[in-house]
Amino acid sequence: MASMIQLYYGSDTQNTHTVVQEKIVPLLKKEGVAVRDKIIPELSDEDWRDHDFFILGVPTWYYGELQSDWEAYFEHFKTLDFKGKTVALFGLGDQWGYDEWFIDGVGILAEALLENGAEIICPWPTTGYDFLKSRALKNEGEFYGLALDEDNQYELTQSRCETWVKQLVAELKKKDLLPAMS
Repeated sequence: MASMIQLYYGSDTQNTHTVVQEKIVPLLKKEGVAVRDKIIPELSDEDWRDHDFFILGVPTWYYGELQSDWEAYFEHFKTLDFKGKTVALFGLGDQWGYDEWFIDGVGILAEALLENGAEIICPWPTTGYDFLKSRALKNEGEFYGLALDEDNQYELTQSRCETWVKQLVAELKKKDLLPAMS
């Protein structure tokens, strides 16, 4: 039996926090998945070492910058060993006004994760978004993870989270990484 899923995120304006607490965690629990969430400043090296599956949430700020908690933690994050670890990513960004940097934070994390041996699962299609560029592109038609725009497409957040969580649970079952609720 796999251990509890770890969901780590940063949030300055509380948008990411709200998505975690009101969308993703309840949806995972509804699917019978055990999950524990923590904000980035609370993390220790044991949080990474003692688990095999992670969900990471990152909002993108300004011109493709990491959110402040992730920014402060990122140099250490790049030193972590992710061999044998599986990661799903989601990010918040503004596709209108910052359309050249849409959810770049997801791409910044993905680059570091891949370089350090992680397997990234649950890519998300780029259809339905209007942006110029993104570091979060896995390929021409997919982001490395779920893309959310709370400023311009708030009404799509719930359905996007529902679809992504179902995709995530299916992938975890396939990989035998799905922890059961206790």
